[in-house]
Amino acid sequence: MTARALTAALAAATVLLGPALPAWSQTTAKDVSDKAADAADTIRDYTLEKKDEAVAQAKKLASDLDGKIRDLEAQASQQTGDAKAKSQEQIRDLKAKRAAAGRKINELTRASQASWERAKEGFAKAYRDLAESYDKAAAEFKK
Repeated sequence: MTARALTAALAAATVLLGPALPAWSQTTAKDVSDKAADAADTIRDYTLEKKDEAVAQAKKLASDLDGKIRDLEAQASQQTGDAKAKSQEQIRDLKAKRAAAGRKINELTRASQASWERAKEGFAKAYRDLAESYDKAAAEFKK
């Protein structure tokens, strides 16, 4: 296992197990952003021969954020007035960025030798953008 793959696995475990940890060990939004960037960068390390693994990893990363977006939607449904309107706007933005990441996953799936590098870079950028937007939205929800 490469160092980047190990970092990505640890990042995913931290994100998934974070809610189960005591409050004093919770990661910050910056930690999550950094780990999301590491996870997206890990996709870049895959060779075309490992395309199936790269696609599976990309789908898992996107699926994990899908759950987090649903959590934000549940929180938004409890809000009222301007706060609810702002939250709904952030969720619409997140869903648009998630759709863009989904298109990049499809590009990874269909990538040939000639388009592999471009497809990996495209997904990494789209995922990082989605993760950063999620972090910003989650921080707003905590206010």
